[in-house]
Amino acid sequence: MGQKLEGKIAYITGASQGIGRATAIELAKEGVNVGLIARQESKLEKVAEEVKKYGVNVDIGIVDVSDLTAVDQTIKNLASTLGTPDILINNAGIASYGKFLETDPEEWRRIFDVNVFGMYNVTRAVLPSMIDEDRGDIINISSSSGLKATAGTSAYSASKFAVQGMSEALMQEVRPHNIRVFTMNPSLVATELPFGEELDEKNDPEKLMQPEDLAEYMVAQLKLNQRIFIKQSLQWATNPF
Repeated sequence: MGQKLEGKIAYITGASQGIGRATAIELAKEGVNVGLIARQESKLEKVAEEVKKYGVNVDIGIVDVSDLTAVDQTIKNLASTLGTPDILINNAGIASYGKFLETDPEEWRRIFDVNVFGMYNVTRAVLPSMIDEDRGDIINISSSSGLKATAGTSAYSASKFAVQGMSEALMQEVRPHNIRVFTMNPSLVATELPFGEELDEKNDPEKLMQPEDLAEYMVAQLKLNQRIFIKQSLQWATNPF
């Protein structure tokens, strides 16, 4: 039999919209208490109000995940109000598309700061408590662009390839502590992230994956018996164009 999620605690980055918001709501339906992490306070507060309808405990952490010191303090604050997390969902990310020589060096750095170091910072802050408890689940949201790059995605794809490598190594390191590391690689999702000018003109949002689809998938993975996990998966929309 699988495991029940009721009563567990989940921290979710990028929780103010899109996949993060949908996942917070889906977990709350299962009785999971949630810590919502993002930069935009007003949006986080709205998500928190939505989540509270399901009778779970909620707290918010306003932080830029690329700021290591601020992340450490935010995680301490959430732990003091909610408790240490059983589940971490690293969802925060940014995207920028453009040819290699046309992408500003500062844009490259910013993408790595958020997509790679942001994930590192938050995981680093919560991992010791999971190791102490000898249990936990970490879900890293990567991208199909982290498995196969395409023209015009050099910075974004490079950051997501880095996420793949970090996740693979971490998975092997922490499995002896009964910690599972899942990496998800969705293709086009109807979120606030841009797809690039060509794709934005061609895609029909109704044919793309919805944030709720991925949220349901994550909950299903988390319910798996602790003896099994899916270390990496690729999600595709049926007919995006």
